[in-house]
Parts: sequence; structure tokens; C-alpha cells
Amino acid sequence: MANDQPYRLAGVMGWPVAHSRSPVIHNHWIAEHGLRGAYVLLPVQPEKLEQALRALPVLGIAGCNLTIPHKVDAMNIVDHVDTLGQRIGAVNTIVVNADCSLSGRNTDAFGFIQSLYEAGSSWKPADGPACVVGAGGAARAVIVGLLDEGVPDIRLTNRSDHKAVDMAQEFGPRVKAVPWSERHDALAGTALLVNTTNQGMHGQPALDLRLDALPVSALVSDIVYVPLETPLLAAAAARGNPTVNGLGMLLHQARPAFEAWFGQLPSVSPALLQKVLATF
Repeated sequence: MANDQPYRLAGVMGWPVAHSRSPVIHNHWIAEHGLRGAYVLLPVQPEKLEQALRALPVLGIAGCNLTIPHKVDAMNIVDHVDTLGQRIGAVNTIVVNADCSLSGRNTDAFGFIQSLYEAGSSWKPADGPACVVGAGGAARAVIVGLLDEGVPDIRLTNRSDHKAVDMAQEFGPRVKAVPWSERHDALAGTALLVNTTNQGMHGQPALDLRLDALPVSALVSDIVYVPLETPLLAAAAARGNPTVNGLGMLLHQARPAFEAWFGQLPSVSPALLQKVLATF
């Protein structure tokens, strides 16, 4: 019997993009839900981003994820940007609409918050202040997610102090910039520590942050997922802090994107987790 279900294509657009685990994630869900389709790598140089995005409806592609370096530049290309994407200042998901227009969305904040709730700790937004390290695009998504969940205040610190000051002013009184020179003491009394920088990533130096003042009950999150245990997470675990790596954020940010393209909201199953872990 012929399958009259439409065949849908989606992918991840970046430069470079060969390292992405997204095809493993999305193709697992396509098979799990019995759908006809595929999710592919879309290597696109920065200067060709607009051409590539405008080609999506022509090629019959339902949409794509965006990774470095396209998340900010796409904001000026797509036809619509959702409220969350506007607040974060970046989009990581493109949806091709029925009229062939392009909508930009951001699912990173959702992915990050879901990863915290699944960390196996007792962390709750109302537990106390959060300290966020870094002032790039990832930090913006993390801060918006934490603010929307009701975290009472956020201490933001960054190696370039002026970037932290500018970002804190943009997000309002619940976000306060802490000079880099005071970052160690800023951990006192916090319930959550988040590293949004690339420090600790494979090939990068470890994050220069002492944990002496951090309460042992505080959850420590690192959005890096290569390696799965960064020096920061290893140091936190050694002193008894609960930890969460960046893999959960990667997996959960993919869920609403998949739903937008394929009409099914998937789950992060043990089988999927094992499949992704096998790629490391």
C-alpha cells in the first residue's frame, strides 16, 4: 500500500556543521514516530546565509536549525521573529510557513530550563540567586529562561566587564553585573551557577573560577557538552554539588523545533540518549 504521508525535510545550517549531533537526534525521532522524512547537514558560509534561507521553501524544506555563526544574522533575513527570539536577540529555529514566508524562533531557553529540571537535583527557581558566567548569545538565552521561570535575581559576570554591564542594563533590575575581578565572591549564597562560555570545551582552557564560596547545595550547569564533564563540573562534583552538562539543553531545544516541522512533540528517551552518547 502506498504511503500518502508527506515526505518532510529539515536540517541544521551552520559553518562548520559537520560536528553537529542534531541529525542523530531528529532522525531518531523521525523513525520513532514512523514519519517519512530526513534531517540533514546544511553547511552554509556566512555570506551565503540569505540565499540559503530563501531557498528553503523553493526546495520544499520544512525548516532548519541554526548554529554558529548564523543565529544573530538570520534575525535580519527572516520575515517574522517570535517574541522570545526578539528578547534573546537570536534565533536557532527557522520554520517555513504555508505562504513560503520564514519564521524565526528561539528554543534554546526552553532547552536549557528543561535540562535543569531533569538534572536529578532539587533545584527550583525560587531557591535563590543564579550566577551566569559569560555575556554572549548563549548567556542571553539562559538569562531569559531563568527570568521567565521566576529566578529572583541573576548575577552576571564576564571577562569583558562592559559586556556584562550592557547586558544587565538591557534585561532590567533582576540582572546585576559583577566585575570579573569579583567573580569568585559572587558565588556566595547562590542556588545555581551556569557557565555559558566555551571555557572548558575540548581544546579550550578551563574556566578560571574558584568554587570556595559556592554553597554545596547549589546546582552547577555547564552548557558545554564536549566533553560531557568539563573541569568546572568535575570540580563541582568533587565538592558535592549536583551538576548538569550541556547535553540536556541540546536534546530539549530540539523538541519544539521537531514539533514545528513534523507535527509531533517528541520525548528524550533512554534510547535516544544512548544513541547520542555513542557519538562521543
